[in-house]
Amino acid sequence: MTSRQRLLTALDRGKPDRLPVTVHQWQPYHRDVYLGGISELEACRRFGLDAQVQYSEFMTYSKEEASVAASTAEWRVEAAVLSRDPERRVVRYTATTPGGRLTWMTEGNAKTTWVVEYPVKRDEDIELIAKYQPVSRCDRDEVAALAAAVGEDGIVRGFVWGDQAGCWQHACCLVDANDLILATFDKPDWVRRFLDILLEKKLRFVESMKGARFDLVEAGGGAASSTLISPALHAEFCLPYDRALHRALRDQGFRIVYHTCGGTLGIEESIVANGCHASETLAPPSIGGNQEPWEFAAKIQGRLALIGGLDQHRVLTEGEPELIRGKVRELFEKVGPDGGYILSLSDHFFDTPPDKLAVYAEAGRSCVYR
Repeated sequence: MTSRQRLLTALDRGKPDRLPVTVHQWQPYHRDVYLGGISELEACRRFGLDAQVQYSEFMTYSKEEASVAASTAEWRVEAAVLSRDPERRVVRYTATTPGGRLTWMTEGNAKTTWVVEYPVKRDEDIELIAKYQPVSRCDRDEVAALAAAVGEDGIVRGFVWGDQAGCWQHACCLVDANDLILATFDKPDWVRRFLDILLEKKLRFVESMKGARFDLVEAGGGAASSTLISPALHAEFCLPYDRALHRALRDQGFRIVYHTCGGTLGIEESIVANGCHASETLAPPSIGGNQEPWEFAAKIQGRLALIGGLDQHRVLTEGEPELIRGKVRELFEKVGPDGGYILSLSDHFFDTPPDKLAVYAEAGRSCVYR
């Protein structure tokens, strides 16, 4: 099998020739510092991994150029760089609309970017987003070019417009998650209005995705994990919006992977019910999840494909080769013995020695189905 065939077989809950082995979003930091600046696809080829190449040009808050480029006559975004220190880059954004202004601020380092001031500061601010914030369109030609470049070496993953794919998760990029959780008790109708606004915009974007050559579209996000919110809140404020978004994606013919950053305890049935095809990233407790990958797999009982499972820090980055090989074999035997499983790192990695990645890739390739 080619890598593409292997990954798609697993996503369709089949049994490929061997265990697909990959990583989750090979970040520029690692490729620049350790691999000479090669591309994500080139990195996968170098180590013999089954490539999942992410196309996510629709995320906004963490990219100055993307935020400013999204400006319109009624949503004019300006970015002011307050600190150019590469280890503490600070950017303040102002979105000017006919109805008022929104401001937010991010900080970042060489590895990642995060929000330190949220744009939604008053209840009425969400109406500015509803009325004025534009929705980009999927550039299907760019996606087709990426798919052609990847070829049989892997699959192309897509993303839904916004700072996170899921509506609740996107909202947590626009208002502090703690405040949003409290609002579900104090003003639940406002929270639903907020989520409805984001869903409407995402559905418009999904319409523009028709015909795009995505093999898999990422939905969800870590803010809906049961490590942050309760299963009851997930069922009330995530599941209905996930279902609506996933239904629209399915109508376009896309496979969907629901991302939870590992916090799945108590929301297993909601994940199955939301209409996704696969669940990731199966983060074990050693890296912040709240159950072992095989515990989740036992509850899912083959109803979804599974992606992830390997602790990218304590096992891959810090572990000896024997530990890496042993953990890979354990995941193969406990999570993927019947197929429908893609071995992947549980999330981003940054200072992982390349020789450890080589051990990981070789160990995954050695897990052959009989």
